[in-house]
Amino acid sequence: MGDSVAGVATRARTSEVDFALIGHQESWRAAADVLAVLRGPERTPLPDDEIKDILPWIPPRAVCHVDIGSIVGAKARGLYIDSFIPPDRLEAAYVHENIARVRGAAACAIKAGAKIVSLGGFSSILIEGNFDQLPERHDTVFTTGNTLTVAFIVQGIKKICALEGRNLRRSTLLIVGATGDVGSGCARCLAPIVSSVLLSARNVERLRRLAAELQADGVRVEIAADLQRFSAEADVVICAASLASSSLLLGRIAPHALVCDAGYPKNLSPRAEMLGVTVFFGGLGQITGGMKFAPDFRGVLNRHPFPDVVHGCLLEGMALALDGRFEPFSRGRGSITQERVEDMETIAARHGIYLAPLYNADGPVEDGLLLPDGMGVRMSAGIPRGSGPAAPLS
Repeated sequence: MGDSVAGVATRARTSEVDFALIGHQESWRAAADVLAVLRGPERTPLPDDEIKDILPWIPPRAVCHVDIGSIVGAKARGLYIDSFIPPDRLEAAYVHENIARVRGAAACAIKAGAKIVSLGGFSSILIEGNFDQLPERHDTVFTTGNTLTVAFIVQGIKKICALEGRNLRRSTLLIVGATGDVGSGCARCLAPIVSSVLLSARNVERLRRLAAELQADGVRVEIAADLQRFSAEADVVICAASLASSSLLLGRIAPHALVCDAGYPKNLSPRAEMLGVTVFFGGLGQITGGMKFAPDFRGVLNRHPFPDVVHGCLLEGMALALDGRFEPFSRGRGSITQERVEDMETIAARHGIYLAPLYNADGPVEDGLLLPDGMGVRMSAGIPRGSGPAAPLS
């Protein structure tokens, strides 16, 4: 593993790096796959218990180059930097340890000379837009990437409503994790075009402030920290809570509701029983101009049923690099507005970065979509299987 990673770091210092992506793996299986690629095919896979022992001792480091293309001919080269946060250490008890890992990953990006860095997964949640927590940045700028994530969530909601023949303007929208950067951005974009909004989060004071902001624009809003306390039922749901594992049990949602799980890790608990509910994974985009990894991490870093699909938070840095806009576009909680979302959508679309095909753990949501092996699949409605806490490695 050392030789492979050292090679990536050496090439990063000797070639221009337009962007860097900081991320971590949401399951032990994903972490094991990353280690397997780094160790090389000639080495015997590590036993499960060794992986769990070793991972916490691996410092943040660049693991691969990422080359991307635009439909207008632009190209950009980047690095994927894994912070190696253990999947079972996302809870609040490990916050200081994990912030240190994000700082270490940021230092790798700065040393490589990256012009812009996107913070993926819990990386942006830990920093919360306070980039002063990061090392001295020289000419490197950081973005949480959340504006493009919001754009793709909102696009996905509109698309699934159109596919299912729903009138969004007559819908009651529930946002779980509403006061976070992504949740509040979705609220600002969607509240004006739905019948009413239910906002749920742990911090009641933040809920009241967001509700007052929306009510000032004439939006009907109800807030609750307990999902069971809402008086109305939601028929469109966005799950964007910062949960350490898939543990969310929804309450007060209508039969045949449409649910967007935009969490990383996924929010919805596999124990939730919501017959007739349609679930899809949100906040994902697809690069149509092409993407290559070196070493080859296809199917490992982008674990999706369609090619070149990436989380919106990471795609934001890529889109800005292709556009030559090296700026901290998304700065943290409360900065995402409809206007900023539209601006970022325009930048991404200019380079062929669009909403990814809708899918969940059972497969594509849309009729006629093809998986890479050429087999058409129609999603079976219901809660996604396998989206809960990571199963034991096997």
